[in-house]
Amino acid sequence: MANVALLVALALGLCGLWFVSAGMRARAPDADPEAYLRGLDDDLDEPLDEFSQRLRQPFLSRVLRPLGGGVLNSISRLTPGDHVQRCHHALLVAGLSASIRAEEFVTAQVLFTALTLVAGLLIVTTSHLSTSKDALVLLLFPAIGALGPQAWLTRKVTERKEAIFKDLPDILDLLAISVEAGMGFEGALDVVCNNFDSPLALEFSRTLKEMELGLPRREALQNLKRRTEVPELSNFVLALTQADALGMPIGRVLHAQAAEMRNKRRQWAREKAGKLPVKILFPLILFIFPAVLVVVLGPAAASIMKGLR
Repeated sequence: MANVALLVALALGLCGLWFVSAGMRARAPDADPEAYLRGLDDDLDEPLDEFSQRLRQPFLSRVLRPLGGGVLNSISRLTPGDHVQRCHHALLVAGLSASIRAEEFVTAQVLFTALTLVAGLLIVTTSHLSTSKDALVLLLFPAIGALGPQAWLTRKVTERKEAIFKDLPDILDLLAISVEAGMGFEGALDVVCNNFDSPLALEFSRTLKEMELGLPRREALQNLKRRTEVPELSNFVLALTQADALGMPIGRVLHAQAAEMRNKRRQWAREKAGKLPVKILFPLILFIFPAVLVVVLGPAAASIMKGLR
């Protein structure tokens, strides 16, 4: 019975994952400013009527999104408003706001929690465990369902921040070279966007499009700072806005910032390398030492056991 319960729980979990992922992918392209900005580069000769736009959407987008809109709204209303706002900001920093809405992410959290709770109830009712084990299952499974999506989102945010931090010195070098070659700041940003394929280049591309749409440079850079939340990039934005306000040469500021970011990246790499000996102790003790002891002391232990007999 326990195996049957596990199979049923696994089937429910897979079905829930499929429906949630399908609902997350089912997004209307005209509901997001990013999709609008990307659509400015599309061919203007294509038909732009509403019927053609809907036909270009995937089948799941046309079917699941209207059905799941009410469910998303009702579930998101049950959660605190600040939680939805925090999820939206985390998705923005992780670069996932174009594909996942905060309401959809919160709905996924609720569904995962419900599915894991049902799986825990099935295990408790079908397998005759002790009272302490039943309580542990009922507490552990919903906690995994609630904290799992949040842990995944936090990891995505960390990975994107590290990628931006690693690319920042090289991109600043190219910006400085382009500005000193006689190009304006917007032209230098265009050169960076054409020669780099990274999260930072994508953010600079969004900043450039905002400036092309008429947003002042200061506000566009502040939006870049808000979308990334990387301290080094925030310092660069602050230095650039101050240089722009004071009339300083931007090329000199870019060179100084690139040298500083290169030193910070070198220090970050040394810090990572310094932590490796401490981190390697755990797999060394858990996996390597027992195998070495078995190989070294195994024959001796066999001889001692034969002698004792």
